[in-house]
Amino acid sequence: MSMSEAGNIKRYTVTSALPYANGPKHIGHLAGAYIPADVYVRFLRLLQKNVVFVCGSDEHGTAIPNQALKEGTTSQAIIDKYHVLIRDCLYQLGISFDIYHRTSEAIHHQTSQEFFLTLFNKGLLTEVTSEQYFDDEVKMFLADRYIVGTCPRCGNPNAYGDQCERCGSTLSPSELINPHSTLSGKAPVLRSTKHWYLPLQDYEPWLREWILKSHEKDWKTNVYGQCKSWIDSGLLPRAMTRDLDWGIKVPLPDAEGKVLYVWFDAPIGYISATRALFSELSEGKKKYSSPQSDFGKVKPDDWKKYWQDPDTKLVHFVGKDNIVFHCIIFPVMLHASEQYILPDNVPANEFMNLEGDKMSTSRGWSIEMHEYIESFPDKPDVLRYALLTNLPETKDSEFTWKDFQSKNNNELVAIFGNFVNRALVLTQKYFDNKVPARGKLSDVDVAVAKAVKEFPGRIGAAIEGYRFREATALMMDLSRTGNKYLAETEPWKIAKTDMERVGTILNLALQISANLAVLTEPFLPFSSRKLKNMLQLKDLLWSDTGSVDLLPDGHALGQSSLLFEKIEDSIIEDQIRKLNEKKMSVEGNTPPGEAPVAKPVKPLKPEVTIDDFSKLDIRIGKVIAAEKMEKSDKLLKLTVNSGLDTRTILSGIAKHFTPEEMVGQQVTFIANLAPRKMMGIESQGMILSAEDKDGKLKLLQPNGEVEPGANVS
Repeated sequence: MSMSEAGNIKRYTVTSALPYANGPKHIGHLAGAYIPADVYVRFLRLLQKNVVFVCGSDEHGTAIPNQALKEGTTSQAIIDKYHVLIRDCLYQLGISFDIYHRTSEAIHHQTSQEFFLTLFNKGLLTEVTSEQYFDDEVKMFLADRYIVGTCPRCGNPNAYGDQCERCGSTLSPSELINPHSTLSGKAPVLRSTKHWYLPLQDYEPWLREWILKSHEKDWKTNVYGQCKSWIDSGLLPRAMTRDLDWGIKVPLPDAEGKVLYVWFDAPIGYISATRALFSELSEGKKKYSSPQSDFGKVKPDDWKKYWQDPDTKLVHFVGKDNIVFHCIIFPVMLHASEQYILPDNVPANEFMNLEGDKMSTSRGWSIEMHEYIESFPDKPDVLRYALLTNLPETKDSEFTWKDFQSKNNNELVAIFGNFVNRALVLTQKYFDNKVPARGKLSDVDVAVAKAVKEFPGRIGAAIEGYRFREATALMMDLSRTGNKYLAETEPWKIAKTDMERVGTILNLALQISANLAVLTEPFLPFSSRKLKNMLQLKDLLWSDTGSVDLLPDGHALGQSSLLFEKIEDSIIEDQIRKLNEKKMSVEGNTPPGEAPVAKPVKPLKPEVTIDDFSKLDIRIGKVIAAEKMEKSDKLLKLTVNSGLDTRTILSGIAKHFTPEEMVGQQVTFIANLAPRKMMGIESQGMILSAEDKDGKLKLLQPNGEVEPGANVS
């Protein structure tokens, strides 16, 4: 029986997936694990529930040293850099964590090692010496993410040793076809090594009872379906340790050079973050905890109530690729320890695509959180709304800039903002900016008051059921109700003949606005605060809403302003241009950690005729000047003597050649390619190059010096 069925919930522990601190995170991550969790938590707080909302940076695993290698720095420098970037972005977008912690902190290392020893001392971990992949060139065992190969499920040639990011399958390195090391590009060899395994197969009967029977009706279909498929396919032992030098040391005397598997320690990060929160609060410190977090007088050990008391409801918000770890592996760990509660629900979302393609930072096809904030610093709620209305709750969804603009202009501005603005402006005009008295109610007044009363329950039920798209739509429907009411009553028309009636209409319109100010707080926290200030409304609870008596007669309102502003076409066109330029700037480069070092030969393109080829005017030119493009780490601006003219060509070669190296070089280029604007500059051709087996770009050049303008045939 789930906690929600038990009906004895004293407190809530809510977690969002710990983001890897190996790079910036995009808006698809927001849609998956952070904004839905924040809506849920803010709603619980408005219900005055006892809730802890924890998250933090996942700072172990091979993704960190991989990124350090790419950036030519240390693993510590990488986690320090991206922890701050990710944390600040999440806070700026309104994610109201009680604490945003780090798995590199001592309290997390301690908690993880204690957890491991609990299982070890119970005899629940199996010690196995097995053959594992070893890179002879770099002389080290290869963790899962240091091995790539072809996925046996979908044929993706860039699958990792633990997971295919194309189809989402969980893998082991031995399942990969043609595996090779990401460090050297060579095929690995098998060597003997000892590790400690969690025998998942021993817990299959328990999992069938706990998930397949107890949660068949209350877990989302996509989550339940993935878990059932995994269990039905047969569970296998999973190593909980790795041969690595970056991570949490295995706390055993015969485990030199071994660390805890990142997927063992990462979910324990929720527990260690909660420990850190109550440790900080008990000592009056605020290093990682939110300044707003207030649990009264607490003791350091109070964290245990949120992880060990059966009257606590635990909810994990994650993305599709984290379902198995949060629904099977981590619950098995919790259950085996006999110390911790189990998750009541894991309302995972699917993937959010971008403009018709899968979102991917490494391919340049993404909108990073910090990029959005830089472009729209005053519009965090617009992004929240656009994502909430299109969440991939049970299947993949898609974000487009045009839809983002439409959601802002046609809904936030034209419906919500328009209604509030009319109510406030008319009150200022006719009643000296004070709430007018309400007179006798007509049938339309009674009907709108009845409708307002029903919205809190309907919105709340949708949130409690993790149906956030539905809840967001209902919130906007309340704004529509207000707009429809003003359109039907037309107070501006009867102002000359019946001011008492106008007062009644505007009183109800302002009461609807006050309800909106409270009910929108989980979804649009910044706009909610702005509207409360305009109404001079004190902080109210969810239980206060549904009433048309939130503002007393004669209550003085604050200064009104537009809640939302229209976004012009030119702004959206600029964002689409930036997206395409970013993709163009990384095309042809090997995605870090995602592709083999030796890339497969691309298949032939469709056959062309000699007439098709003859249309291309390919010539030799000479670079007479070169400079890096501002705000781009990929593009060089080349001034080329074509023999016919001097032209500008933008080329995505900045990661392979410096401007100084390019000056004086002969280049092969397409001379009759239609000009294209990039970053405000017109590029008049395309430089031809090829990539060698190591991913290094080589210019296509004649065998000897030729005059600029020479034709290639």
